Amino acid sequence: MVKLLLIFMFAGFLHAEVYDGVAIVVEDKAITLLDVQKEMSSEHVNAKVASDILIRKKLEELEIAKRNIAVSSSEVYDDIKKMAKSNGLSVSQLYDAVREQNGLNSEEFKAKIKQKLLSQKLYAAIAMSSLSEPSDEEIKEYYELHKDKFNHPESFSVIIYRAKDKSRLKEKIDNPMFYAPDISTQEQVLFYGKISPRLATILQKTPQDHFTPILADGKGGFMSFYIKSVTKSNEADLKALKPQIINEIMADKREAVLSDYFARLRDNADINIIRLPKK
Repeated sequence: MVKLLLIFMFAGFLHAEVYDGVAIVVEDKAITLLDVQKEMSSEHVNAKVASDILIRKKLEELEIAKRNIAVSSSEVYDDIKKMAKSNGLSVSQLYDAVREQNGLNSEEFKAKIKQKLLSQKLYAAIAMSSLSEPSDEEIKEYYELHKDKFNHPESFSVIIYRAKDKSRLKEKIDNPMFYAPDISTQEQVLFYGKISPRLATILQKTPQDHFTPILADGKGGFMSFYIKSVTKSNEADLKALKPQIINEIMADKREAVLSDYFARLRDNADINIIRLPKK
């Protein structure tokens, strides 16, 4: 009898240990405290926002399984090749850049791409049937409200700093007068339409007379761009921007449909929030 009691006590202790590590249960699928803490750290949000993001992700996973949505390895690789090309890199250079900037090895990166593609297929299955293209009046109104989004600079006059050692490059950025013969510089004019969308976004977000964040150069080294000046372009023609504006409007409509769908899904789901990290 004593032996049996000890077994039950030990089993209860093990169950408590496992239960203590769980923050949220969504339809019998656990989200751990560690999951929440990682989301808080990576997205720089509080526990409530992190838990909402993870609950949404878990609901998406359940919907993907329910609808038997799948992504092949060739689809993953095609997306990676497309991403590399848009950034002016080879696939191996892209892997190197992702490892340097995000700490992900190639298999982890592929897993992220697969999850992205699964989500895209799910979103299409949920939203596309209920979306209609915007009218000319909607397009014109959207453009008037978001002109800044569509009028981008013509070019950037920059100084490109390159180094093999990331810490040395940071030292140079923190103190531009610091003499560093192992850091090369190159003045260049970069035209908006001839650089990758990712780099264009980074340059746009960087104020004049400031450095961009340090980026992997795809060749095993690092680089940062010092913005000397920015040449503004003339206001773009609405007709030329129409395809881009339609994409933006459709994306907004899709997100509204998805938000409503997953809000209703969450209301009807069995979700148990056990506890969240305090910080």
